Amino acid sequence: MRINKEDAIFCLVDVQDKLYPHVTNKDEIEKNLVTLAKGLKLHGIPFIVNEQYKKGIGETIPSLREIVDEDPHFEKTTFSCCKNEPTMDAIKAAGKKFVIVAGIETHVCVLQTCIDLLEAGLQPVLVTDCVTSRKQKDTDMAIQRLIQAGVVPTTYESILFELTVNAKDPNFKGISSLVK
Repeated sequence: MRINKEDAIFCLVDVQDKLYPHVTNKDEIEKNLVTLAKGLKLHGIPFIVNEQYKKGIGETIPSLREIVDEDPHFEKTTFSCCKNEPTMDAIKAAGKKFVIVAGIETHVCVLQTCIDLLEAGLQPVLVTDCVTSRKQKDTDMAIQRLIQAGVVPTTYESILFELTVNAKDPNFKGISSLVK
């Protein structure tokens, strides 16, 4: 199934100040997340930013905050973004088929969000090189489980070019320069 930009929304999950220093591959994941977010913005994909219990875990990390500051933010205490009613209302109101998902932690909030999106009849697209957990084994197992459940796996470069479709797309040069 082809993912097209007219039918996609981006769900950023809990990439927050106080948890981020403790996850694996944090420097690489941060670079990937920033590239993904900038590329999705070029394509005009709508964003939904989720933050778990901000008082305890903090704000979205600064490198992403500057990109997503103007987008709708939802604070939650539920692990799944979908169990937070305002977040799910916003996802449904967008009327998109595909929900591109990235963030932390893969085996908790990302996993539960994707499973609930599937149950809601939406198609989660997991950007596998833009998710992480405190332990690599947790990330690996969560990705395996989600693929078995029916989530579409991708990488940030793959999804950005899939949304671009054609080298004549006006965003092609911008996407190409982002992924170099």
